[in-house]
Amino acid sequence: MTQAKIIDGKAFAAELRAGVAADVAVLKEKHDLTPGLAVVLLGDDPASQIYVRNKGKQTLETGMRSFAHHLPESTSQAELLALVESLNRDGEVHGILVQLPLPEQIDEAAIIDAIDPAKDVDGFHVINSGLLATGGAGLVPCTPLGCMLMLRHELGDMSGKKALIIGRSNIVGKPLAQLLLNENCTVTIAHSRTGDLAAESRAADILVAAVGRAEMVRGDWIKPGATVIDVGINRIPAPEKGEGKTRLVGDVNFAEACEVAGAITPVPGGVGPMTIVCLLRNTVTACCRQAGIDEAALHG
Repeated sequence: MTQAKIIDGKAFAAELRAGVAADVAVLKEKHDLTPGLAVVLLGDDPASQIYVRNKGKQTLETGMRSFAHHLPESTSQAELLALVESLNRDGEVHGILVQLPLPEQIDEAAIIDAIDPAKDVDGFHVINSGLLATGGAGLVPCTPLGCMLMLRHELGDMSGKKALIIGRSNIVGKPLAQLLLNENCTVTIAHSRTGDLAAESRAADILVAAVGRAEMVRGDWIKPGATVIDVGINRIPAPEKGEGKTRLVGDVNFAEACEVAGAITPVPGGVGPMTIVCLLRNTVTACCRQAGIDEAALHG
């Protein structure tokens, strides 16, 4: 029998999205300002197209402007840099997101570095990374921010809790470690060379799986009552659905974990919806900072 509380990322994201829409309405009414998000996609990858289309839809639903730039996969680095520079100069664009991964002819680091840090709503620019690491007010990567918002909502004060992050990527693992340190957690980052990963996991009050290996974290790896955040999205065969069919699973064996954990995010419906709403939230934050507006005042 399932005993863990299911952390409903979809419902939580809907609440946050309503808050973003309310902030946008205030910016329009009191400041004659409409936040704008530009999303750049290269190529015709179906998954990326769906993801970008969803971002654009939700941007418009919250009352913001959406600027979509769909370029051929053959686009050169110089052409993409020119577009980024034009978006940096565009006063109606407050946030810029270049959908990753990029084609092999383009240096991803060069493109990220070219984005104005004030408009870097993905939070990947080295300046924003540095601000996060040193306690400054930068833009925070969307997925770690979504994880943190769910953890705060679920746990409240996290001071003194032991947190383990499985995965050391610049996109999730490292920035989330900084966010948890800011909450006064004792943080461990585990990876492929960690000795006795299961033992490390069993000591964690907060366990975040962000490694990209389907159902790697087993139920007996989890400390009873721990809070589990599953960032993984993996597609595996689902013969029960028919020949050639697949299903999505996380990095955690959900059924086993539910018997042990105190709370857990599902896949799908957990971290994923939070990532997009945090992108919208970052766009509002960027807009306010560029205009010299106190974002906190929008809520009052």
